Amino acid sequence: MFERLSQQLQQVLRRFRGIAQLDERALEEPLRELRRALLSADVHVEVVESFLRRIRERALGLQLPAHQLPEQALLRIVYEELRTVLGTQHVPLRSAPRPPTKVLLVGLQGAGKTTTTAKLAAYLHRRGQHPLVVAADLRRPAAAEQLRTLAEQIPVPCVLPQEGETLEALIARAVETARLNARTVVLVDSAGRLTIEEALMEELEQLHRLLQPQETLLVCDALLGQEVLPTARAFHERIGLTGVVLTKLDGDARGGAALSLRASLGVPIKFIGVGERLEALEPFHPDRLAARILDLGDVATLLERVQQGLPATPPAKGAEERFTFEDLLEQLRALQRMGPLSELLRLLPGGGALAKTLPVDERALRRAEAIILSMTPEERRNPRILNASRRRRIARGSGTSVQEVNRLVASLEQMQQLLKLWKRGRLPLPLQQLFRQ
Repeated sequence: MFERLSQQLQQVLRRFRGIAQLDERALEEPLRELRRALLSADVHVEVVESFLRRIRERALGLQLPAHQLPEQALLRIVYEELRTVLGTQHVPLRSAPRPPTKVLLVGLQGAGKTTTTAKLAAYLHRRGQHPLVVAADLRRPAAAEQLRTLAEQIPVPCVLPQEGETLEALIARAVETARLNARTVVLVDSAGRLTIEEALMEELEQLHRLLQPQETLLVCDALLGQEVLPTARAFHERIGLTGVVLTKLDGDARGGAALSLRASLGVPIKFIGVGERLEALEPFHPDRLAARILDLGDVATLLERVQQGLPATPPAKGAEERFTFEDLLEQLRALQRMGPLSELLRLLPGGGALAKTLPVDERALRRAEAIILSMTPEERRNPRILNASRRRRIARGSGTSVQEVNRLVASLEQMQQLLKLWKRGRLPLPLQQLFRQ
């Protein structure tokens, strides 16, 4: 996420090291480099100038405590101002006084609007809400079918347009269906176009009048940088946006959209899309993203990912004494639910630099899963029976080698030994401290 911008900012921040005092002469070159980095990330020039002006004013007027280095103070200022540009704090979805809460998603074709509608439904579903999704694009049956397919995976109900049905009839039927079935949120996927067209805007204005939504969210492609600004302004002027969802932040997004939208429009970013999976939608927290960009880590998001990936049922009493391949399979799947390993690594302080030097093989998890799935239920529960012929069969069935099977068996045995030592309180001191965290 924002790897290019993050790398450039970290290079600039390294120039702050060794600054003896915060004066105009010491700040001139680092701030010039910072300006160049932000402009190359496609941040709007007015946002850049305002950002740098605030940093300069705060730095020059700062009285440093005796124990604090100038570079530390400057890093803190950059972090706080970056957080301010992004929006200061998380802005949650509004709720209707009486259910259902109505949310309208708008945007250009290709921004990921239909997928985002499903991801938002999945996000709300995981948090105990009862969403209903509506396919309101009357001209593209494929979009309605895509939304229906995604809704079934969550699962949540989906209202599709009927043949010859008007937009007014569709919205009335969807809202009534939600009320009759105690659905708490109605998510409406509107029609999209390749460009801003008058016909599209008129249709959206009509849809907005019919629905009277509590939230009108613009779905934007983060890869477009500040090119999203004219589009966002056009939507905001015609229907009044209440929030933005930035998609494709797992790609090589330059950062211009996230840093420019909030400052230019005054509309908060409420969610970010960080992958293709239905779970890959996160609430937007400006402080966390600012910390990620500066490689300061995002432990809060990491803990949320871990909680999301944990098994739904707790382990049985005494499970630590008989840790088997079935337990390991559940742990592997939980780890995969948390997202790519390289992305998890970047959530740690300094993890951005670590991810470049530490090789992360995402395929190793899938190979380990394939090996376990090639075992019989008895072999998973009792690895001691895995003789040479069984291991050769498992290697053939999983498309791996006997050496890989042997390594996985050895890894399981090491985990079992560690768990036994932990149970008896005989772990080495560093590992004891790790297990207590």
